[in-house]
Amino acid sequence: MADDLRDLLRSEFRWTNPGPNSEYLVSDRSGWWREPRILDGLGTALGDFFRAEQPTVVVAPEVTGFLLGPLVARALGVGFVEAYRAGARRPIAEPMIWAEVPADHRGDVQHLGVRSRLIGDDDRVLVVDDWAATGAQARGLRNLFGSRYLGTAVIVDECPPAVSAELRIRSLLAGADLDP
Repeated sequence: MADDLRDLLRSEFRWTNPGPNSEYLVSDRSGWWREPRILDGLGTALGDFFRAEQPTVVVAPEVTGFLLGPLVARALGVGFVEAYRAGARRPIAEPMIWAEVPADHRGDVQHLGVRSRLIGDDDRVLVVDDWAATGAQARGLRNLFGSRYLGTAVIVDECPPAVSAELRIRSLLAGADLDP
């Protein structure tokens, strides 16, 4: 199933040109969310990367992580916790723990927060996201969770190999698999 899923991911992905004055292409992942066979397989495929480590909770950053995280959590039989971006909405009205995210692929420093009551000292945290370009979000959440952090499962990993190894990033595709 993993090879079929990889083929589907490649076939439903597009690079789009945002306009005549643009110097870059933008990734269009919308086909992934429209294809039911992809949705059916993603949770298990991403969860299988860390199943042997027995995660107790999946944490995923908004926005796309809020779609993928529950799919992976369900496949693993564990719960899901959202990691919110500071400033993206009104503040959450309960105690939060925050991670500073080093500069991301856009050069922005962010903060990701989770409700403190939802992460316990004995939790084994698996981070899930759709794309790792620099590893910044994975690094920030690893720093937040410390020894509770197991690794990060993503659909696409574009990080340098040393970063992927350091952060235990596992992926279905490499960035080169989607080259225009």
